[in-house]
Amino acid sequence: MTTTTGRRAAATPAQVLRRFRQVFNAVRGHFAQIEKRTGLGGAQLWALSIVRERPGIGIGELARAMDVHQSTASNLVKGLVQRELLLAEKNSLDRRVVQLQLMPAALRLLKRAPGPVEGVLPQALQALDAATLRRLDQDLGRLISELGVDERGAGIPLSQL
Repeated sequence: MTTTTGRRAAATPAQVLRRFRQVFNAVRGHFAQIEKRTGLGGAQLWALSIVRERPGIGIGELARAMDVHQSTASNLVKGLVQRELLLAEKNSLDRRVVQLQLMPAALRLLKRAPGPVEGVLPQALQALDAATLRRLDQDLGRLISELGVDERGAGIPLSQL
């Protein structure tokens, strides 16, 4: 918001809260569309898209690609295997290593899914320049500090909130 002198008016907590609502509603609306069109949550669909791009990926690599805890990725994979969308095969050389492959039903779901499969927020963040991202990261860090939240929440996909 600008004043009649052309300077930016100071933001109020209410204005900033409205902006957060806009962001949350955009994210929630996108995930609702994904679920309506595919029957899957956003994180599940994103996991499938990563496996499509990287056949044979392991659970640890999937967790890193999604920036989630390995147990979160493992739980996502279990659900997708149970729904017969993913095949989890043990590596012939190292039986502890699981390699993930898409099943045909997963390919059909991915074709009808609304994009972006990783979500609208990651896509929007990728479109921002480095200076804006740095400033946003610092400002959100201050807000998180005020909230007094712990780091564990950082590894939970937005679609699971």
